[in-house]
Amino acid sequence: MTTARTAMLSKDGARASWRADLVLALLATLGFLVVNAWAGFPALTNAGGDNDDLLRLVEVRDLLAGQGWFDLHQYRMGLEGGFVMHWSRLVDAPIAAIVLAVSSLTGNTLLAENVAQVTWPALLFGLTMVFIIRAARSFAGDGAVLPALIVGAAALYFIGIFEPAALDHHNVQLMLTVASLSFLLEGPMRRPAALLAGLCAALTLAVGMETAPYVAAIGVCVATLFAFDASGERLIARDFGLGFAAVAALVFVATVPLSAWGQAQCDAFSTMQFVVAALAGTGLAAIASLEAAGRGQRRLSLGVLGVVLGAVFLLLFPQCLASPYAGLDPRLKTLWLDYVDEAQSLFQLAAHDPAELAARYATPLVALVLMALRLRRGGWRRQDSLVATLLVVAFLVSVWQVRGSTFSIVFAVIPLSAWIAKWRQRAETSPSRGSVLRMAAAWLLSVNSLWSGAAQAASAALATGVKITSDASVGASVDPSCQAKATFATLGRLPDTTVLAVSNIGSPILVYSGHRVFAGPYHRNVAGDLLALDAFLGSDAQARSIVGGHHVGLVALCRGNSESQLLASTAPDGFLAGLMRGNVPEWLEPIADTKGASLELYRVRPRG
Repeated sequence: MTTARTAMLSKDGARASWRADLVLALLATLGFLVVNAWAGFPALTNAGGDNDDLLRLVEVRDLLAGQGWFDLHQYRMGLEGGFVMHWSRLVDAPIAAIVLAVSSLTGNTLLAENVAQVTWPALLFGLTMVFIIRAARSFAGDGAVLPALIVGAAALYFIGIFEPAALDHHNVQLMLTVASLSFLLEGPMRRPAALLAGLCAALTLAVGMETAPYVAAIGVCVATLFAFDASGERLIARDFGLGFAAVAALVFVATVPLSAWGQAQCDAFSTMQFVVAALAGTGLAAIASLEAAGRGQRRLSLGVLGVVLGAVFLLLFPQCLASPYAGLDPRLKTLWLDYVDEAQSLFQLAAHDPAELAARYATPLVALVLMALRLRRGGWRRQDSLVATLLVVAFLVSVWQVRGSTFSIVFAVIPLSAWIAKWRQRAETSPSRGSVLRMAAAWLLSVNSLWSGAAQAASAALATGVKITSDASVGASVDPSCQAKATFATLGRLPDTTVLAVSNIGSPILVYSGHRVFAGPYHRNVAGDLLALDAFLGSDAQARSIVGGHHVGLVALCRGNSESQLLASTAPDGFLAGLMRGNVPEWLEPIADTKGASLELYRVRPRG
């Protein structure tokens, strides 16, 4: 009777903590929405150069207009016939559902899209906050909840992937990865948690390959914990493996057409990812189901599983061992990839933007130091292994490419919250000037925006000259980089045709008009991007030949865009450089309404 009553009280306490955490996450989300509403939701009319958010909206529109579920072609970008995108319909579907529901109720598609662009990122923000708070509670107790709420919300706001109009898949991946970690931290206390952790791990892998390092780290950590503690981890390993394999199989059937089941794609969920996930998940579940297996047999079995997975990968999918951009044309690497902000390494960022370096890497470094001190002091727990593994992997990814800092910043919130909670408790139980100052320091050092502000202030104080921005060369232009919706209004009113433009404004042209383009910043659109480069970097005659051969009706020029300036400096005698100097060839007719505007348009004259 006593045991049953204890279990009942434990369940009641778990429900109460879940309710409290949901309320806190809801309050954080409402505050996040109020801040953005106060600013007027600017991202709805100016994506700030984020092509991915805009192209996702185009994909959603295409899906609602009748494009097939398995048809991932982007027909309005690239050469005639388009190219196949590597994104998952798993993200398109819920956004499309929101648009469909609101438009059915209101009859206003534009309103429905705006609602979806606000609602979807806010929902993901709230869910991520729930799992951050739950993870901090599991890691360091109730005292870490308030720090996790404040530091976590500040971190999510800082990284910027949850702001309105953020339809790209990175926010979905972050939410699912944090959810998987949170459920694993709760695994010993709640039976379904490990199954849900496997489900989230499989889903985040299905959404995009960027999270493969984190999914692999989670799987290895679960297997290692099971290898050294069968009694406490056996059911967790079994349920995680079952959830991971089952969802991988379901996603494969639901998102990969039967005709492509034999094709391996390294940058999207396909046969390769399914085979590896199914083997890993079912193998781990099978080994964990052998209750009589001893420690040696268990470790040997896990070792054999690892060898089998490695052999399958090496023998069947060796092409996926190469860098994701190994096959990229050298010109695209030089003129595009090397200038993608999120693809910069830590060392490149240190050379060009030290302030951003401090903002992106300071709090993860503090968290790593805290975890190292915890290890040194002894008393290492399974929670420490899970959090430390993901934090280290995310930090290593961020050293390679700055995009990894999006994950390391959020994982760092958990040990940082525990650190703040420790000094809060000491300040309350043994109040002194020293304990209060340490608590204040812990709070300050845990917030990214404070590091960012301090770094920017230091950078400004050390600056010896005046920084000249690209905006200075375009006079009083309101939108020099051509990122705002209003900039494309004239283009949207012109009859649909093919537009020759730089890749940075490819997605805006698609979303704000009915035209099609050649170039867009996507590694699968090699042919379209190279064709645009050939036109812009070549002579007037070469550009004319390309324009005529591919039925181009308009040429769009954005003088203030960084890509336009880069291409013009690369080929000063080329077609684009001449156009930027005002040398308009006879086969182009300037559209009067756009003269002097941020986006200048030129109509291709008919032959003869």
